Amino acid sequence: MDSERDILAVADIARKAGKAILEIYHTDTAKWEIQQKNDHSPLTLADRISHRIISDGLGNLFPEIPIQSEEGKNIPYEKRKHLDRYWCVDPLDGTKEFISRNGEFTVNIALIVANEPVFGVIYVPVTDVLYYGMKGQGSFKIASGKTKRIQASASNDPVAVGSKSHKAVEEEAFLSSLNIRNVVSIGSSLKFCLIAEGNAQVYYRHGPTMEWDTAAGHAIAVASGAQMTNADGSAFVYNKPSLVNGSFVCYSVSLRHKISMLSSGV
Repeated sequence: MDSERDILAVADIARKAGKAILEIYHTDTAKWEIQQKNDHSPLTLADRISHRIISDGLGNLFPEIPIQSEEGKNIPYEKRKHLDRYWCVDPLDGTKEFISRNGEFTVNIALIVANEPVFGVIYVPVTDVLYYGMKGQGSFKIASGKTKRIQASASNDPVAVGSKSHKAVEEEAFLSSLNIRNVVSIGSSLKFCLIAEGNAQVYYRHGPTMEWDTAAGHAIAVASGAQMTNADGSAFVYNKPSLVNGSFVCYSVSLRHKISMLSSGV
C-alpha cells in the first residue's frame, strides 16, 4: 500500500461502491430494505451491497490484510490486537442522510498501521468527488477529473463544522469558549473533508462514534496538516479493545494553543 497504483486501486473500489449506492438511492424507498440494528442505527440494502463490493475488492487486491467493516463480522480483539495492519471500513457513512435524501453520505476506507490511520479514502457518491490522504504524502481532492492537493488552513474568522444528526450542548460550549460563532452543519465524514481543504478549522464531537466513522477522515485531515486528539488532548488511537471512540477534536494547527488550553478542562 505504498504506490500510486495501490492508492488509485482503492479509490476505484470506493467509486464502485458509491455507484452501487447511487443505483439504490435513485430507486423507490420501498426497495431500500431499511432495518434497525441493535444499536438502533439504520441499515439499508445500500450499506450491505457497498460492504460486499469493498470487501471483495480489498480482499482480491490485498488478501494478506484483514478487513474490519461496520457491516461485516467484527474481528475479536484477542486476534485484532496482534495485527500490524488492517482495513477499517464504513461502507455507507451517513445512512441517516441517505435515508433523508440530502446527499451528504460517503464511502470510507482507511488503512490502520500500528494503531494509526495512515491512509484514507472518502468518496462522495452524489457529487462524484473523492478525497484521499496518505501519511507523509499529503491529502488530495479529485473532482471533475482533476486532482489537486488540499491543505488545512488558518483563518482570522475560524469556522466550526458539526453534525447534522447529532448535537450536544457540550459542543456548543466548547465552540463558544473558542469565540467561534460560524458553525456549518454537514453529514457523515464530510466534516473531516472540510477541515482538510481549509473550509473549516475545527470539528469537536462530544459523545461516542465508532472507529470506522473516523478513521478515513482522520487520515485525510492529518495528512493535510490538521491535528486530531481526544477531547482531553491525549492521543487518538485505533485498534482499541472496544471500537467505540470517546469525544474528540480535529482542528487546524492555528488553533492548537487555544484548544490545548480548553482540552485540559474538558
